[in-house]
Amino acid sequence: MRVLVVEDEEALNRQLKEELEENGYVVDVAFDGEEGHFLGDMETYDAVILDIGLPKMDGISVLEDWRRNDRNMPVLILTARDRWSDKVQGIDAGADDYVAKPFHMEEVIARVRALVRRSAGLASNEIHCGPIRLDTRSGRVTVDGSSVKLTSHEYRLLSYLMHHQGKIISRTELVEHLYDQDFDRDSNTIEVFIGRLRKKLGVDAIQTVRGLGYNLVVPGR
Repeated sequence: MRVLVVEDEEALNRQLKEELEENGYVVDVAFDGEEGHFLGDMETYDAVILDIGLPKMDGISVLEDWRRNDRNMPVLILTARDRWSDKVQGIDAGADDYVAKPFHMEEVIARVRALVRRSAGLASNEIHCGPIRLDTRSGRVTVDGSSVKLTSHEYRLLSYLMHHQGKIISRTELVEHLYDQDFDRDSNTIEVFIGRLRKKLGVDAIQTVRGLGYNLVVPGR
């Protein structure tokens, strides 16, 4: 899953990026409202962490403009303000959740995980497709109860397909969600990772839909 962090405090921005990456996310960062607004308008994200008090363009204005432009990715706002009215303003502007500073990093990660899960229409942290189980909290993948070791790219690819199982996902969409903005994106590498996943999972769950992309379906159905 790909996340955008818009936070002007450099140390906090760096910490959020590191923690999210350790939890399996691809992360882009911005340090002011204008840059964050541009990235959110031009790139594809599964979730955004957005500070309210930003230079150049405040977070509420960024969020309101995204929503006017039909940018519907889940947004978690960060605020150092204690007034309940600021939190209400953020929610009314289109935020899906908020965290007040100072916060525990584990809480932010858990809230992002929940936003991504709910956006995909899932209720549990454990996602399953036939014998395949993926625990989004631990990053553990099992098939028929046996652990499967995946690389970070393989895990992110499987996670995205698991969150959107039953839907045809194009290679372009996978590339947009698996790599950050600075990565040399090559859709041909997706085929390589798909092949590796099929071998490691050992079940016929990832189908190729010719000319369209890939579809994760329950084996045997």
